[in-house]
Amino acid sequence: MSGIDIFHDFPGNLQSVIEATLPLVVIFIAFQLLMLRLPRRYALNILTGTALASLGLLLFLQGVSVAFLPFGKVLGEALGALHSKWLLVPIGFVLGFLTTWGEPSVRILADQVEETSNGSIRQSTVLYTVCIGVAAAVSLGMLRIGYDIPLLYILIPGYSFVLVIIWFSDRDFLSIAVDAGGVATGPLANSFLLAFALGISSSVGNQSPVVQGLGLVALIALAPIISVMSLGFIFRIKKH
Repeated sequence: MSGIDIFHDFPGNLQSVIEATLPLVVIFIAFQLLMLRLPRRYALNILTGTALASLGLLLFLQGVSVAFLPFGKVLGEALGALHSKWLLVPIGFVLGFLTTWGEPSVRILADQVEETSNGSIRQSTVLYTVCIGVAAAVSLGMLRIGYDIPLLYILIPGYSFVLVIIWFSDRDFLSIAVDAGGVATGPLANSFLLAFALGISSSVGNQSPVVQGLGLVALIALAPIISVMSLGFIFRIKKH
């Protein structure tokens, strides 16, 4: 058995991090020299924090290349070979919940919602709502792959329901719901869950991974919008 190459695709990941962070650093330095003129210690702290964040991003991307993507694909291939396809639904629910629970961007959003609402909308409430919504979406995605359900059969009713519930949800939750749909499709979902779906689709019958494996992220982006606006609907009923 060959060893794990922990530096697999390291140059590509390093280039991606530099391309993502260097323009921001250049813009900050330009504004610092021309307009901001922050104290030197404060500016150095910002640059140091940017360097630490860049290092963390590089380590994360390297970990994704070495572990998350291969593990998700291998696990999906193993589960896709199961005779009882219905087992993919509860497994997808658990993996969707746990992945979203560990998604940093989801937790940041939940914290900001509690802070800006002065505690009227609890961080834990938003977090659990988004996690349950994504878990349901991943379950639905597994059902779609296992039983070869066209993606549009899920997306069109889903977005139609969004257009309806907008009129009944508390208006404070509308912007939260839209942002939740964005943060739920973070690095964990795009790395592990997408690779997991591709692995399942590649081992289920004669399916094309491009047709059936891809599309899960679209469901993940839709689910928090529905779940958070449903929460807003409950809050609106309680207000009245």
